[in-house]
Amino acid sequence: MNSPQLVPHYIDGARTPGTAGRTAPVFDPATGVAHKEVVLAGQSDVDLAVASAGKAAAGWAESSLSQRTRVLFAYRQLLHEHRRELAELITAEHGKVLDDAAGEVQRGLEVVEFACGIPHLLKGEHSEQVSRGVDAYSVRHPLGVVAGVTPFNFPVMVPMWMFPIAVACGNAFVLKPSERDPSAPVRLAELFTAAGLPDGVLNVLHGDAAAVHALLDHPDVTAVSFVGSTPIARQVYARGTAAGKRVQALGGAKNHMVVLPDADLDQAADAAVSAGFGSAGERCMAISAVVAVGDIADDLVAGIAERARSLRTLPGTDPMAQMGPLVTAAARDRVVSYVDAGEAAGATLVVDGRGHAVSGHDGFWVGPTVFDHVRTGMSIYTDEIFGPVLSVLRVDTLDEAIALVNANPYGNGTAVYTGDGLAAREYQRRVHVGMVGINVPIPVPMAYYSFGGWKDSLFGDTHAHGTQGVHFYTRAKAVTARWPLHHGIDLGFPAHA
Repeated sequence: MNSPQLVPHYIDGARTPGTAGRTAPVFDPATGVAHKEVVLAGQSDVDLAVASAGKAAAGWAESSLSQRTRVLFAYRQLLHEHRRELAELITAEHGKVLDDAAGEVQRGLEVVEFACGIPHLLKGEHSEQVSRGVDAYSVRHPLGVVAGVTPFNFPVMVPMWMFPIAVACGNAFVLKPSERDPSAPVRLAELFTAAGLPDGVLNVLHGDAAAVHALLDHPDVTAVSFVGSTPIARQVYARGTAAGKRVQALGGAKNHMVVLPDADLDQAADAAVSAGFGSAGERCMAISAVVAVGDIADDLVAGIAERARSLRTLPGTDPMAQMGPLVTAAARDRVVSYVDAGEAAGATLVVDGRGHAVSGHDGFWVGPTVFDHVRTGMSIYTDEIFGPVLSVLRVDTLDEAIALVNANPYGNGTAVYTGDGLAAREYQRRVHVGMVGINVPIPVPMAYYSFGGWKDSLFGDTHAHGTQGVHFYTRAKAVTARWPLHHGIDLGFPAHA
């Protein structure tokens, strides 16, 4: 048998095998076969990647905005030309269906398009004659070497929330993607080099917790962006800020979709199934809890169950597939354990996805699963399952629904389905969640807005991409200037009178 293909680091503009001597298997989730091995970084690999970025950062920060824009536009074109290849890499290692993977690539591409406007985004402010003969203005400077740690569920989109904006701002970037699906991030870096990005401005470093800790502790890394589970986000934020770094750490979610009595139930059922089972529920913006308000619950659950049973769960490369497998055997086993726990706790198991099988594909399968009569103390409600499990809770009023959502420790995304504009406005204003959809089940903002939650879904002060991303990857400098030079001693505090 042929040995598995090796996925290397990408450092200083070239594929680099690494020095740690450790690897991890990369599986095809549909078959369960480890078809690749990814190298795992040790301290020397981290030092090499950061040194390469540090060397490149100084020159790149001095590059003109016009040069950066030309590279970004060329990168945008290459991504467009290679979008099918990138989608296939995602499906081969993550398992999501090809159409879903293509959508992920498109949303990442939109961030590059946003970053192409960096000359406008970096414009400062100017005030003339703040005092006699004195002008004041502000500018923004890059930070230097910055790093990103990204999850398996979006191996293209989430890294591209980070590095295009960081690079456009004049930084060098070290990306530590998930070791579960590492090939697409390497290809992203190669395409950026082909677009004209200088070697070392974007490095890709594979690894596990040891690599993350080394980046967080490295004295030459000035800022770290992270997306992952809440427990790890909390640790990353604490360790990074203790080391004096700027940190944005996006954590987990328990996203609710509130369905009011006046909602179109067919539309709401479609939305719940789409948002709950897309990408096998492995999305931080997936709907995992449906809150049925009033007397609509029986009809809503029946509609969701009918649609869930009809979904085609197949390999992501199958043109008929609507939902693919989970990413690893451990992920499958974890989801099954939650289904077991929900049943044991007394929730009504309406659709059972355990035991789903696909002929000829011994992969990591769980079919769509629906629970009804879920209570807030059950683990299927309190925990982020990150799988195709949808829980339905029942309340009597909109006030009860808002109180339920606000009591949850997560505050990432939420949706409300209604035909009543006043009720929608009430929900939007009172709910303690960072991203709200009104008759939109997955309210992921466009690239020119910013992505981020509240409460235990975000540690740090800034959200991802958009103008907040530009601010995160730059620091402000205020300048006060007088021409010609002023003569004479004045020990008073400048009042700019």
